[in-house]
Amino acid sequence: MRLEDKVALITGASSGIGKESALLFAKEGAKIVAVDVNDSGGEQTVSEIKAAGGDAIYAHADVSSAADSEAMVESAEYQFGKLNVMFNNAGIMDSRDDNALVTEEDVWDLTMAINLKGVFLGCKYGIAAMQRAGGGSIINTASFVGLMGAATPQVAYTASKGGVIALTRELSVIHARENIRVNALCPGPLRTELLMKFLDTEAKKQKRLVHIPMGRFGEAKEMAQAALFLASDESSYTTGTEFVVDGGITSAYVTPE
Repeated sequence: MRLEDKVALITGASSGIGKESALLFAKEGAKIVAVDVNDSGGEQTVSEIKAAGGDAIYAHADVSSAADSEAMVESAEYQFGKLNVMFNNAGIMDSRDDNALVTEEDVWDLTMAINLKGVFLGCKYGIAAMQRAGGGSIINTASFVGLMGAATPQVAYTASKGGVIALTRELSVIHARENIRVNALCPGPLRTELLMKFLDTEAKKQKRLVHIPMGRFGEAKEMAQAALFLASDESSYTTGTEFVVDGGITSAYVTPE
């Protein structure tokens, strides 16, 4: 198994990429700390892992809280003795997020708090745990929009994901000789609840689909497979990357219309 004897903490584990990654990582032998603010969803993920013969616990945490972020890492070390994989995946996409003229300050602040500060805090406490464990792999969920901008305006989300990419690069360099790898997973548009709530009209969906060479939205399971590679020792010489899994969208010529 590709993650045998590893302990993985995954934020945003109640749905989407986080849930699919938790299930897959457990199948590949990892012990899972599933983290979310949605307690019922997080507990459901843990139940499914246990039903399949895996080992997992649930930890409630608001990733924008330093105290919660520190506590979730402590839970991993207390329950399983170490932390090897940190998947900072929790994020939001506010339907009010638009262009700079109409996006309100509270939307900007909330998006930055969860999408960027949350990743920073996960790294802050996760790296310390990995130093104690002798190394590990950190995966930060970014987005293709952090590389090229979005056809459908979402300035706070785009800026937050650009920040995640920059943070990932910096940390990868700082900790490269400590056997700690840090990579950014950059999904393209996915058929997840998060994006479908944002693309809440057929016109908005088509505005995204028209630019995807493969002609479809990606699936959360496909992102989990990419995350598994980054979590595993198969990616032992991979750090500081923007690991793009996007159906070809960043290779295509994109216009606003």
